[in-house]
Parts: sequence; structure tokens; C-alpha cells
Amino acid sequence: METTHNDLEKLTSMIKDIKYTMLTTISEDGSLHSRPMVSQDFSKVHFDGTLWFFSRKSSLKNHAIGHEQHVNIAYANPDKQRYISVSGTATISEDKEKMKELWSSEFSTWFPQGLEDPELSLIGVHVDSAEIWDTLPSKMVQLAGFVKAKLTGRPFEHINIQTQH
Repeated sequence: METTHNDLEKLTSMIKDIKYTMLTTISEDGSLHSRPMVSQDFSKVHFDGTLWFFSRKSSLKNHAIGHEQHVNIAYANPDKQRYISVSGTATISEDKEKMKELWSSEFSTWFPQGLEDPELSLIGVHVDSAEIWDTLPSKMVQLAGFVKAKLTGRPFEHINIQTQH
């Protein structure tokens, strides 16, 4: 299934206000490793199907991506009962123009030399698929949904977005 403009808009609307996410990589021994990452600022860069994160060139996550490019990114907004799991293919980039486009002073916390930091790199994750669970925060609506699921034998629906490179 090809990604549609509406799919990307839906995914953007779900994750654009979530500041932190969890990036999971696969180590050389096959084990999974997750760590928090700062999400890109969607008001600065149009989301075209690739999510961007700043990273250290020598980091374990960059090393893991060098070995295995399949990653998962988990977003959560419990206040709005929104949960998003993104599967994708990661690449490491040293594109200075893209770094300038994405840079925010907030990243100085991790990269005090700013854009001149020799350890600065980007992780670009091309979204292959995304699963979205979006329920209204109202407890009564949730309760009604659980009752409906129990009576009909059908589970809550969630959105599944598939993309192609």
C-alpha cells in the first residue's frame, strides 16, 4: 500500500506535539535497546515521511543502526490517550544543511559546540509503517467503547499506516 498525503497528515497530527519519543534499535547480538530521543520540531521542517533525530557519531545507537537499519519509534501522549508505534529504516547522515534546518538551541544541552560539534550526526528514519491507537480521553467514552467491544466481540479499532520506499 502506498503512503497517501492523508496518512502523513494523520501521523503528523498525532506526533507533532509529543516532545520526547523512544527509539529502539537492534544490537549486533539481536537484543533490543530503547532510549529517549527529542522529536523533530514539525513547525520548522515539513514531514515528508522521514523523521529526524540528532545523535552522536560514536553513540551505541549509531553503531547499532550501522549493523541493522530496522528501528522502532514509540510516541505516547497519555493525556490524550494517543499511542503511536512507528517502524522504519534508519540511516546516519552528516548533512550540514539538514542539521541547520533542524537545529534548535535546546540541542546545545547535548552538543555544546552546536553545529560545529565534530560528534554531531543525524538519524533519519524513513517511516515504513505506523500503528496508531487514538481514543478519546473521556472515561465515559472509553467505558462505552469497552462495553461495545465486549457485546460485539470486536476490539477497539486502531489505524495502521503502511508505506513504501
